[in-house]
Amino acid sequence: MERYKTGENVPESGTYEFDGLADNRKNANPTEDEKQVKLESGETFPPLRSSKEAAYWKKAK
Repeated sequence: MERYKTGENVPESGTYEFDGLADNRKNANPTEDEKQVKLESGETFPPLRSSKEAAYWKKAK
């Protein structure tokens, strides 16, 4: 499964799920509404809204 990082371009429209902080800390604790985001092709992957930290995202199944 390919992972994408905050700031990278979204390759295809769809729903993406949080897959960890970019700095690999374990205590990310995203809120329920941050665990999945709907993004359009050409947008950039966002940071976590609550902490503004860079995150990894993967396409939801």
